[in-house]
Formats: sequence, C-alpha cells, structure tokens
Amino acid sequence: MPANLTPQYHAAEEKFRRAGTVEEKIKALQEMMAVIPKHKGTEKLQADIKRRIARLKEEGSRKKQTKGFNPFGVEKQGAGQVVLVGYPNSGKSALVGALSRAKVKVADYPYTTTLPVTGMMPYQDIYIQLVDTPPVTPDNIPPGIIGTFREADALMLVIDASAPDCLDQLEGLLQLLQEREVIDLSEEGEIIAPVPFLIAANKMDLPESAENLEILSELKPGLEITGISSTGIGLDDLKEKLFAVLDIIRVYGKATGRPADMDRPFILKRGSTVLDFAEAVHKDFPRKLKSALVWGSSRFDGQAVPRDYVLEDRDVVELQI
Repeated sequence: MPANLTPQYHAAEEKFRRAGTVEEKIKALQEMMAVIPKHKGTEKLQADIKRRIARLKEEGSRKKQTKGFNPFGVEKQGAGQVVLVGYPNSGKSALVGALSRAKVKVADYPYTTTLPVTGMMPYQDIYIQLVDTPPVTPDNIPPGIIGTFREADALMLVIDASAPDCLDQLEGLLQLLQEREVIDLSEEGEIIAPVPFLIAANKMDLPESAENLEILSELKPGLEITGISSTGIGLDDLKEKLFAVLDIIRVYGKATGRPADMDRPFILKRGSTVLDFAEAVHKDFPRKLKSALVWGSSRFDGQAVPRDYVLEDRDVVELQI
C-alpha cells in the first residue's frame, strides 16, 4: 500500500535533515509523526520514527546527566517507585508520611518540601517506594524535576479536593506533564514510553471535598479519581491502585524438594515469562533452562510449562535446569 506522504510531512522531514541539535531533531520527528497519514502503508515508517525519537531522547538524557548533579534524582528501591506530583499545599508530604511513616516536614505554608523525600510503603509482602517532591505549577517548575518524573515507574497526581481551584490543579498538572512528554493523553499514543499515572483527590476529610470530587468526576469522565485523606480515608484502596498502576507481578522461587520461598518475591513486569524469571534469578539460567514447574496460574499445581509461559501475580516457579 503506497504511503502517499503529504507536503507537510516532506517539509518536516527537511527540517529534520537541517536540524543541528538533538532537541531540534526530536521536534522535527515529532512533527513528522503528527502529520504522517495514519494507515497500513505507513506503519513501518511510523515505527521507525518512534524508534529514532526514542534513541535521540536517550542520547539527550545521557548528555544531560553528564553535565552535573541533579538534586532531584532518587535511587530506586523496593518493588517500584511512585513519584508524587502536586501543587503547593496539596498534602503530598502528609500523605507520604501516612502511607510510609517516613519523616516528612508538614506545614501550612507552601513550598515546605524543597528536595525529594522518600518513604517505603508496605503492601502485602512487598514495599513500594514513594517519593515526595517539591510542588510544581505550570509557571514554577524546579530545574531537573521533570527528569525525576520521567524516570519514575509511575506517578501519583495529588490535588487538594477541598480547594476551590481543584479543577485548575488537575488540568494544570495534566497539561504540564503532557507538554513535557511525561504522560500521554493523546489518542494516537505519540509519546514514547509514557509514565503511567493515577489521580488522588486528597483531603477528603475536609468540607467541600465530597462535592468537589463529584464535580471533578462529572467534568473528567474519562479519568479515574480516587478520593483519599492522610487521616486514613481511602488509603487501603489507594495502596491497591498503586500496586496496579505499577503493572508488576510477584513470583516466588522454589528449589526442588523444598517449600517455596514466600518471603522474598521476585518483582517482574506484567507479561513476563518463565525465561524472564530465570534471568532475574541468575544471569546464566536462561541459557541452561529446560522447562519449569508452576503453581498458581497453571491448570494444575506443579504443571510443567515451556520457557515462554506467561506468569501471573503470586505464581510459584521451580526452574528445571
């Protein structure tokens, strides 16, 4: 099927050829992606453009990292890293303290948090890392913090549900993160590797919050908004959703003739296979692996499965080496 590329596409392609910086090249490629006809004849070309954008972004990220220390960078720990994003006084710090018992600084004045503060939130048999960050608004973005958002496994957008401007807070965060290509709200899925996110309407223990949340849900029907409070409202439900948004599974190892080790699960991305699990256990195991026995998602306990068997959360696996 012919591509039938438009004059607008060829113009954007010419901009790419003349681009001198990584940023200019990425911008030109994004314009090419925006104007390219979307049909079967251009599928391979679209995929190639996306790959080039991804490579250029990785190159740009490496260059930025070599320029100096980023005070907002946070080393990942636990089963996954969830970074909190919100306006001043949205209650992020108190929320991290309530979920993880981390020692956070909470005050009634804005910009109390100036650097990231981490806490480990217990969830069943794992810990999820929460990162409280300095507040952002569309007009006030601390240099370097966007990189922290991009590197996160997931984001939690926190808004003050009791505030009259809670809708502005939500729209401002969504627009900011979309424009900086951290999240993707487009139908075409144009942003490479967007960060998954959930929305938390905080301070549900305060007056006006319930009514405001109802209004938000009506105005934003395509978005799921979870009502919570650091006093305890909705926190158990929030933990479940944080685990879900990370899109991970827990897999437990079992040595032959021994009970499964249910205290230390391996954390894998959803959709991982027995081969992925073997690599997580030891880098040499995939080469030696013959098959595996699985308890949990298999048709019967201890079923022999092939190397490409897709595992589910809480599966027990005995590798046959």
